[in-house]
Amino acid sequence: MVTPRIVFSTASYGYLQESLCAYEHCEAGEVETRQFPDGERYLRILTESVDRDVVVLGGTINDTDTLTLYDLACATVGAGARTLTLVIPFFGYQTMERRVKKGEVVVAKTRARLFSSIPPAGLGNRVALMDLHSEGIPHYFSGEVRPVHLSARSLVLGEIRRVGGEEFVLGATDAGRAKWVESLANDLGVEGAFIFKRRHDDGTTEAASMNADVRGRKVVIYDDMIRTGGSLVGAARAYLDAGASSTAAVATHGVFPGDAFRSLADSGLFTHIVVTDSHPRSLELADEQQLEIVSIVGILAEFLGA
Repeated sequence: MVTPRIVFSTASYGYLQESLCAYEHCEAGEVETRQFPDGERYLRILTESVDRDVVVLGGTINDTDTLTLYDLACATVGAGARTLTLVIPFFGYQTMERRVKKGEVVVAKTRARLFSSIPPAGLGNRVALMDLHSEGIPHYFSGEVRPVHLSARSLVLGEIRRVGGEEFVLGATDAGRAKWVESLANDLGVEGAFIFKRRHDDGTTEAASMNADVRGRKVVIYDDMIRTGGSLVGAARAYLDAGASSTAAVATHGVFPGDAFRSLADSGLFTHIVVTDSHPRSLELADEQQLEIVSIVGILAEFLGA
């Protein structure tokens, strides 16, 4: 008989913990948490972890969640976990994944170093990350933790095909994402399109040219992440100005800070906006009619062998 993995979660990712524990060989771990009057957090692992395979699930969506994830991971190792798997569906801090100006802090690297400092479980630690904006981020982890870069590719391909139908063009937001979009387009057997942008002295950009003829054709725009949606809106307008019959958007991570989603929906540019549930913000917007959400839980379960 296989002993189930214990899955602990930060509060923000309780929805994925619940979905994951519906699979065989996964058991929800219980954590007691409260806040002291001065704002300090109290955490206590209630589920026995000695000689158990432990999963700690959460995203680095803000500093508080990041530290909670770190604290829970350290606590499970201290409680005697046999193995530790950190599952981080959305790894934040990717805006600062490299230094451009002298003195800039590469926060993606410092956060990776933080997680690398988690004490090793009996048979080792690993961290699972999904559809990173920069493929170099796994190399920022070191020491006792082994990074694994999971892909939502199969899920994304299915959604792109569903939204696009049999005849469409797969578009990128700009030439910088062209290689990834071209790879997806090849798998789908469709044409890939991307936009060459011209940057002005004031920092603004405009579409200068396009590599494909989109006149009278549907364009499904893929990006790994939607934050404010500015690049997505600019790309959709460029494709429509070039004669596309319609545009839709598919992304792995829906971050949507503030009123970002409302701005996208109100633009009237998109027939569909599809994201996964890798970021809890998507669940907060689940009642929005224009937003379609698909779950990554199957990918996580397959990775964990559940």
